[in-house]
Amino acid sequence: MSHQAFSTGQPASPAQEVHVTGRRVLATIVDGIFFFFLFLPLNLITGLAGAASESEEVAAGLSFIVSLITLLVGFAYYVLTEGYWGRTLGKAVCGIRVIREDGGTPGFGPAAIRTILRLVDGLFGYLVAFVVVLASERRQRLGDMAARTLVVRG
Repeated sequence: MSHQAFSTGQPASPAQEVHVTGRRVLATIVDGIFFFFLFLPLNLITGLAGAASESEEVAAGLSFIVSLITLLVGFAYYVLTEGYWGRTLGKAVCGIRVIREDGGTPGFGPAAIRTILRLVDGLFGYLVAFVVVLASERRQRLGDMAARTLVVRG
């Protein structure tokens, strides 16, 4: 995947359209579908291995390992794609991207902050993020506010 695959070629501007809530919801769904298919083989294999072992300790250990891998891969996915390109696969499909409030690509620090705060924003099926975005004048979720980022068309 090249940098060009996600780049719009347009300079970022903080005055860009931030009223992209529907696109954000759709992008979250697209990324969720991506993760479902990415981790499906791993979950199937570990589920079968755990069932075959007939040991609760082995099944619990496998479940822990799969959960840890899922967490680490998910964290890396969001930090790398949003930090470098300003968008995930879901955001690219939906025509939106993340920018710093001053207009630049977020970079890895702000992308990490946004990603860590997904743990709060994602509560109740992303209801926390949805409510905060709708209540925010600049349509920012908690992760955006802490990282000083915006999600815009482009």
